[in-house]
Amino acid sequence: MDKNIIYKRAFVVVIFVVALVVVFIEVKSSHTKSSTEGTQHTATQRAQKKLSVEGKAKTSEPKLTSGKYPFPPPAAGQKITSNLMPGSDPSVLPSDVLIADEGNNRLLLVSPTGKIIWKFPSPGDLAPGQTFLEPDDAFFTPNGQDIVATEENDSVISLISIKSHKIIWRYGTPGHPGAGLNQLSNPDDAMMMPNGDIITADIMNCSILVLRPPSHVPLMRFGENTTYCYHQPPLRFGSPNGAFPLNNGNYLISEINGDWADEMTLQGKILWSVHPPNVAYPSDTNQVGPNKFLTVDYSNPGQIVEFNQAGNTIWRYNPSSGPGKLTTPSLCESIPTNGYVLCNDDGDNRVIVVDPKTNKIVWQYGHDGVVGAGPGYLSGPDGVDLAPPFSMTVRHSATMGDSVGKCATGLPVGACTIFTKG
Repeated sequence: MDKNIIYKRAFVVVIFVVALVVVFIEVKSSHTKSSTEGTQHTATQRAQKKLSVEGKAKTSEPKLTSGKYPFPPPAAGQKITSNLMPGSDPSVLPSDVLIADEGNNRLLLVSPTGKIIWKFPSPGDLAPGQTFLEPDDAFFTPNGQDIVATEENDSVISLISIKSHKIIWRYGTPGHPGAGLNQLSNPDDAMMMPNGDIITADIMNCSILVLRPPSHVPLMRFGENTTYCYHQPPLRFGSPNGAFPLNNGNYLISEINGDWADEMTLQGKILWSVHPPNVAYPSDTNQVGPNKFLTVDYSNPGQIVEFNQAGNTIWRYNPSSGPGKLTTPSLCESIPTNGYVLCNDDGDNRVIVVDPKTNKIVWQYGHDGVVGAGPGYLSGPDGVDLAPPFSMTVRHSATMGDSVGKCATGLPVGACTIFTKG
């Protein structure tokens, strides 16, 4: 064969091989870039996958943003919108209000004048197949940029970026309650600690959990993993529905069964327990001052009760009729600038502010007994939080306990479980 033909054929083969190598490198590079810079949809899908047999999480690191609350503080003298009930005084609120509008499957940020400035989810916020159902409580994270929401009836906790409108981490299997890894059963009042851990009451599992994003293995559990709930802390809790920070680094646990409030350390030691006075269904008990605690009675008629460690009543709000009457309220917190009380009145489809000196409602978003989704309307709102710097975790950040990963000595077997090293 002619040498020139051989050389030409060899040259063509070399060029072909080089081309194949280049194409392979480009495809691999593109795939790697796609994996690294994946969309939120892909990250969310990974976050929702179940754990492997070894219990390892399938989620990427949650990208918690840094900085301050992304909206400007309310300006004095702004015009009141028609969304508020007549007679509302916007000056009683120092910041915007976060509302868990459970019946409408959404979160709202409402200004003191009644303007909706943010809501979740909006169209396009959820990935295909992703749900956000019946959020019953929502709290800002300590950095003011994200929100931790519990979807109690869907057995899941969601961490939501305010700026991106995306769920960036989840714990629990939506719609599938349970007691195993990456499972919850009616979680309530999940809050992020200053170190990024999340503490929550797991009502139907009679226990308190500490979670550490991005893992789907709990860091710690206080209480036995059982569905037989009664008051025997810390071995088990009587359907606990709140774990709120105290000013000394410990946490105040509220128990539905038997009407209890307990001070617990993050090592599982119970320091005291007391009955909130004359309350049938205590909900979301929290500290409002030295030896002053606030709870609500999730009853009809409902009530707001302030009490001390001895179980003595300091203040009670319990109109039995009229526009001031409450119907199954579930959370109240003190407004630190004036001592007024911000509450969600679930059964009356409204969020209110009560002046404890006059026992009058001085601000209201939502219409009494009227369900709606338009501006000024709510459907069974079940959670509230003030926007930073007045939010629950931000104003407690200096004293909010986050030293976890160790159990106190002398506890009953099963009262404190460590799953992973802190």
